[in-house]
Amino acid sequence: MRNYQQIIDKYYPESNELKQILMVHSRKVADKALAIAKAHPELNLDVDFLEEASMLHDLGIFRTDAAGIQCFGTEPYICHGSIGSEILRAEGWPLHALVCERHTGAGLSLRQIQEQNLPVPHRELMPVSLEEQVICYADKFFSKTRPSEEKTFERALKSLQKFGPEGVARFEEWHRRFG
Repeated sequence: MRNYQQIIDKYYPESNELKQILMVHSRKVADKALAIAKAHPELNLDVDFLEEASMLHDLGIFRTDAAGIQCFGTEPYICHGSIGSEILRAEGWPLHALVCERHTGAGLSLRQIQEQNLPVPHRELMPVSLEEQVICYADKFFSKTRPSEEKTFERALKSLQKFGPEGVARFEEWHRRFG
């Protein structure tokens, strides 16, 4: 089986600012997820999967239109998870694909997707496994516009408010469990 870096290099072949943003952000998320696993051995988290999926969770950003982070594609940014999921399924990484599609906000319910008419697959896109939840939680502490800077819990929580109260409550629960 190929490693995650081979997949990243396949879709980000140039050493440019976009790849640097992706790598720094993903590494920070992976490090936080691995620290959570170390701090909570009772959760029996799969640390290899945590690292791989953290490094791949934003793989689809290159096809989105987000100039502030050097993404000059055509798709809305909110689609990056489903784009990454499609790519990883095609590459034979179906469990990692689930992390991609389920990490937006603190997960998106079908009701939220329908009510907000979001351009993502119309199905439940909620983190299910503990590993998915830990990666989604860790991701909220790092933006791609300031990838080296870790947000406080309060700032991370505030960034979720646009997705509605359900995601905020989920994030608070994860913080009690993983924080």
